[in-house]
Amino acid sequence: MRIDLTGRTALVTGSTQGIGRAIAATLADAGARVAINGRRPDGVVASIDELREESADRELVAATGDVTDAAGAAQVLAAVGDIDVLVNNLGIFGSVPPLEIDDDQWRRYFEVNVLAAVRLIRETLPGMTARGWGRVLNIASDSAIVIPAEMIHYGVSKTALLGVSRGFAKEAAGTGVTVNSVIAGPTHTGGVENFVYELVDETLPWEEAQRVFMRLYRPQSLLQRLIEPEEIANMVAYLSSPLASATTGAAVRVDGGYVDSILP
Repeated sequence: MRIDLTGRTALVTGSTQGIGRAIAATLADAGARVAINGRRPDGVVASIDELREESADRELVAATGDVTDAAGAAQVLAAVGDIDVLVNNLGIFGSVPPLEIDDDQWRRYFEVNVLAAVRLIRETLPGMTARGWGRVLNIASDSAIVIPAEMIHYGVSKTALLGVSRGFAKEAAGTGVTVNSVIAGPTHTGGVENFVYELVDETLPWEEAQRVFMRLYRPQSLLQRLIEPEEIANMVAYLSSPLASATTGAAVRVDGGYVDSILP
């Protein structure tokens, strides 16, 4: 199968590092014009420079702005223009004892992990449906289904994102636009490395710390290792392409078999 996104414009939120960066690179390699998003202009420029150093053929555009508020989202959308592929990747997570999660933390997680995606879908979906083609991908998590005791607020926000995806898929029914969630399993990023060391002995070498983390905190994983960001990006690229035209309203798992279910 050949994934060809030539002539399409994609916006990947939170794409200066981690999973978002890998998704941006993969979409650009498939021929898309990709908007790199982050809050800091210098960080966005540095990411674009790095991505172009890896491959000079990538068509990249800076889309600096904080999409967690209306003004920032408007700034980002203005920088990009018409969007054919929207990847809502931006998200925050952290470990907090359940009874210590206060109202402000609950609100913050919903603002970033849910409402930022809703806002961008609301602004871009009408254009996609008018043109008769589009892709919306919301990056969810295995924590949406298997709520972790150490970060209930994160898990519940990702559960809400699954509902957002299904609901907007119904709104786009019959238009040529698909809306899906990608359920990412435990993935190897810089932020996750920090998270792992919050939970296991910080003096352990990374490979050993990873094994201890998976054994103690993610024993359900059939992969028995952290997923690499490029493995998530490959699924996103497929779902962003014409090849996935019959997949919509779905929650597609790239979780290393973490979720113990025979359903997608």
